[in-house]
Amino acid sequence: MKEIRFRLFLVIGAFALSLYLLYPTYQDYKNNVDVSETLVHLEDSLKESSPNLTPTEIRELITAKKDSILANTPEYRSAREKRIKLGLDLQGGMYLVMEVNTAKLLERLAKDPDEQFFEILKQAEAESQLSDENVVTILARLMQEKNIRLSRYFGSIREDDAQIIARLQEQESDAVTRAIEIIRNRVDQYGVSEPNIQKQGSRRIVIELPGVAREEEAKRLLQGRALLEFKLVKDADFAIPIMNRIDEVLAKSIGIDSAQVADTTQQLTEEEFAKQHPFFAIARLADPQGRIPDAYVKESDKPKLNAYLQREEVKKVMPDNVEFLFDAKPIVGDDGEKYYRMYMVNKTPELTGGVIVDAQANIDPTTSAPVVSMQMNAEGAREWARITGSNIGKRCAIVLDGVVYSAPVIQSKIPSGNSQISGIPNLDEAKLLEIVLKAGALPAPVEIIEQRTVGPSLGQDSIRQGFNSLWLGYTLVAIFMIFYYRRAGTLADIGLIVTVLLILGVLAGFQATLTLPGIAGIVLTMGMAVDANVIIYERIREELNTGKTARAAVDAGYRNSFSAIIDSNITTFFTGIILYQFGSGPIQGFALTLMIGILTSLFSALIVVRMMFDYMLNKGQKINIG
Repeated sequence: MKEIRFRLFLVIGAFALSLYLLYPTYQDYKNNVDVSETLVHLEDSLKESSPNLTPTEIRELITAKKDSILANTPEYRSAREKRIKLGLDLQGGMYLVMEVNTAKLLERLAKDPDEQFFEILKQAEAESQLSDENVVTILARLMQEKNIRLSRYFGSIREDDAQIIARLQEQESDAVTRAIEIIRNRVDQYGVSEPNIQKQGSRRIVIELPGVAREEEAKRLLQGRALLEFKLVKDADFAIPIMNRIDEVLAKSIGIDSAQVADTTQQLTEEEFAKQHPFFAIARLADPQGRIPDAYVKESDKPKLNAYLQREEVKKVMPDNVEFLFDAKPIVGDDGEKYYRMYMVNKTPELTGGVIVDAQANIDPTTSAPVVSMQMNAEGAREWARITGSNIGKRCAIVLDGVVYSAPVIQSKIPSGNSQISGIPNLDEAKLLEIVLKAGALPAPVEIIEQRTVGPSLGQDSIRQGFNSLWLGYTLVAIFMIFYYRRAGTLADIGLIVTVLLILGVLAGFQATLTLPGIAGIVLTMGMAVDANVIIYERIREELNTGKTARAAVDAGYRNSFSAIIDSNITTFFTGIILYQFGSGPIQGFALTLMIGILTSLFSALIVVRMMFDYMLNKGQKINIG
């Protein structure tokens, strides 16, 4: 017994460690069951209190409540963090393919872009959708075909096209890399467990978010550029005359006589006013006296107003250094319509969000409304102090991704570098805003080009079918081994159970993700695990046929089988490394469990089963190889 004591302690230790590492997974399963049972009454109360809710909405509310309890209870959260993570195909969640709009990046980098540039860029963007070429390469080729030097829009006159192309390609590639890192930071702060984010091609990003229930919220988190800008709002003395000129040119272009437009003494009907004042019929001034140049626009009229502002005659009377922006949050009028406040602001920002070093969502104690407080770095604090000091009494719009969150009046100089965003609908929105500001601004817009959602019920079906295949595979292998190798086959089956337990223990210990292909890898491992036993048993049988004793046959069988077992497993292990290194998603999940399975099956075949053989020999029991 002394010669197997060390191996016995080693096996017991590995077995105990696996159970210890798997306990949080069991605990998390029990927690989920307990929380689900406590929330059964919630569904009934929701149906009673809100009969208009659809079954889908009720299910989403219950899921959100369940996620909140599991995430905010310390003991629940601890178990969830240490459990075996489930992949998208088992847990449910979102699968997204996003594309970085590098054309917008080039548009931003261009100097003095004109109509010709935008036309060529649009053509390059359309062509890039149909090929693997990047936008920079296509744009350069199209410009060269038209005998236009790239230095006309990028770089300096001293640089040739090759230098400019190389720099633009580097910036384009860097934009995609930065977008991946920023999205990863946002997802991590959002709290998604085991997300899978990777680059695909030159400008696409594949994102898997297991367990995400609130899809729209996650999409806003990923797509928001977090381009924060501080822009001065134009005074009424400047803005009102421009708005009047816009109204006049629109009236003329629509075909109304200018004399009619100028005649405001007569009482006009709503229809006549709309004909004679097309701009002000849509953009109603907040102050009819003209002291505040802001206007309110119906949600349904925003597309029409934007079309008006894009007309050539309107662009001619509107200065190049100003633009109209809308509030992020509408107000509901007495007629039940949603109205957006519209501001005229400087097109060039006084300060951008690149100076923000921290953001915090909380509730304003004076108004009880959600706000996001921001802290700037030293450089930003100096600029902010200069801007606020020289514009006291003026309004400064806080603009995020092209919409205005608030436009407070600057009361005094702010030397501390602190600022605040208000006008946020709820605290959840404020938390999202905090995350995107902390993670940083995307270098270019990202667009969702493919989206798939795996429901939790479908994931549960995958788990059930996967484990059914696992048990079926084990049963068939176990029956064959017992039928063909008798008692020795029973020992191999015990070793097989140890192998699966060790695989799951290793996955839990390293907090790896178990996917449906990963389960397939475990099923394959079971066949490979008994393969080592088959080689050993056949050698033992040959040795017994030569007349050797049982102990000598076992020793010779293991010794002579060792090289063949190691060779076959090493080549398979190297294949797993290659699949894991160069594969993605499901392929990596399969490769991971395959590699872990190879190591644990060797441990079971060479140590666990051998220990049981030695124990039987020490006890004088007969070795039955079939």
